[in-house]
Amino acid sequence: MSIPPPVSEIQPPEARQEFRERCATALAVYLAGGGETALHAGYELGREALARGLGVLDVFAITHQVLLELHERKGGRLGVRATREAGPFLLECASPFEMAHRGAHESNSALRQIVEAREEENRRLAIELHDQASQMLAAVHLALDDVAAHVETDGRGPLETVRRHLRTVEHQLRRISHEMRPPMLDDLGLVPALRFLGEGFTQRSGLIVRVRGTLNARLPAAVEIALYRAAQEALTNVVRHARATSATLRIERMAGFATLSIRDDGAGFDPHRQATGGANHGLGLRGVRERIAALGGELEIRSKHGQGTEFLVEVPFAEVAHGAHSAGR
Repeated sequence: MSIPPPVSEIQPPEARQEFRERCATALAVYLAGGGETALHAGYELGREALARGLGVLDVFAITHQVLLELHERKGGRLGVRATREAGPFLLECASPFEMAHRGAHESNSALRQIVEAREEENRRLAIELHDQASQMLAAVHLALDDVAAHVETDGRGPLETVRRHLRTVEHQLRRISHEMRPPMLDDLGLVPALRFLGEGFTQRSGLIVRVRGTLNARLPAAVEIALYRAAQEALTNVVRHARATSATLRIERMAGFATLSIRDDGAGFDPHRQATGGANHGLGLRGVRERIAALGGELEIRSKHGQGTEFLVEVPFAEVAHGAHSAGR
């Protein structure tokens, strides 16, 4: 996956210079005995850096540079003691990032719980829909058999038409219940479930879906569900928007990560022009992004006009497997 440039590379140079000068002034005041007031200034600098979009590595680089400049300004006499005393100030600068990280971790934990609860509700509704609908449709078929016994030969054609419609309804309800929470995903794993999903899209839309790749072992349940939903949403978008004839779905497992890509041969689009609310930011994709982000993963969409689109997901499963992102089967 492509790695975005560090924020420091896209910040205006004058803004970084001004921030560095203010940091140098605040640190010099602190080392001169500024006390709590100077420490608070360090904290406020950290908050401002966070608000500007600077990363913790940017702040570390700036504060390190400021320390070196102070050392040189004093002719190399800043000394080990003063450098050590600068520690609390530097920690104050970094503390807003620690707080933001903890807040994000807590938000992700809450989001994971919501996703897991929603999936459990999907499971319950899928089972109820399948079982209840099957019983009701079976009762209707029996009732039609009773009616047929009292209908003349000329009236049996319309009854057979009703039966065909009922069989279509039964098939659609079974499909919907399986897609709400496919039993195959729980019983056989991700790859068979993805193949079943692709076959369903091919039957309904004519889109040729090829599934490539294998997994040597089961992934954590939360990862399997997230990747399945990502594939489901990506294929839905291909059918609705891409004007594609085929799509290739590839699943791979490597060094603690699972990757899923869906590449189509459709019309493609300009992701940058769509960044403020086109196909790239529909409600379905937003939900997928939330699921993936809650597991510490990333989602990327690559596309060009006339060259199709690739939907790429990467999720770390090692951390999930150790219980950081638990999900029951």
